Amino acid sequence: MSNSVRDKVAVVTGAGSGIGRRLAFELARRGARLAVSDVDDIGLGETADRARALGAEVHTAHLDVSDRAEVETYAAAVAAHYGVVHQIYNNAGISGGGQTVLEADWEVYDRTLAVNLFGVIHGTKAFLPHLIASGDGHVVNVSSLNGYLAQPTLSAYCASKFGVRGFTEALRTELLSERLPVRVTVVHPGGVKTNIATATLSQARDQGLAPTAAQLDRTRVYNDKLLKMPASQAAHVIVDGVEAGAPRIRVGSDARTADRLVRLLPGLYPKLIAAVERKLFGTAGR
Repeated sequence: MSNSVRDKVAVVTGAGSGIGRRLAFELARRGARLAVSDVDDIGLGETADRARALGAEVHTAHLDVSDRAEVETYAAAVAAHYGVVHQIYNNAGISGGGQTVLEADWEVYDRTLAVNLFGVIHGTKAFLPHLIASGDGHVVNVSSLNGYLAQPTLSAYCASKFGVRGFTEALRTELLSERLPVRVTVVHPGGVKTNIATATLSQARDQGLAPTAAQLDRTRVYNDKLLKMPASQAAHVIVDGVEAGAPRIRVGSDARTADRLVRLLPGLYPKLIAAVERKLFGTAGR
């Protein structure tokens, strides 16, 4: 199997903004053929136009990854369009944070798990037969730093991203056991400068809820202090890792530091996180 993305058909979900958009550009620069999707048609159109300007062939589609039937139809459409599919980047996700377990209603958990976890499962299962048939496939599932490190007010998000990690690593064991021609990579981005923190406020407003002062302050701190790496740099790191055949890609020094912290101090790290949260945001991040 070839690690290079050149001439590969690469599918990117959540390509209308953030890391997904920059993944599309990075793949386009390296000669991939693209299938990009999002629920944001305007953002998706801008991504597609810029990717085409970089010389890529681009197939676009409106896609809600939480809808299993829609994802299955989409996979068939991409395979019919290109005749082959080599790579799936299951990137689409939402923030799903901002409230404690006691405060959060069931809708937060339902929607966050539907998009962040089941969206990845839907994309993987729908495209996997096509990746196997290509003889040179690659599943790339985007988890998070919060796929191995938990934080207050992010229980739904952490549950989804821990789930992505477990699902992806189980998939890798199966494909290795069966010696099928598909590589598997899980990606753990740290603080990448996207709109994910601000999106939490937008989701609250969409539900008719006024963001609290604590939520506004948390968003400001995230945007000003924690989300630092440009999305373009994150995309470069991810595609470099894919081309290197890496099974696990940690994006950013914060992701690598958090990984070491959890491994070295699994029993102590929650206390350290709670102390940092109090310093940054007040008690328990509130």
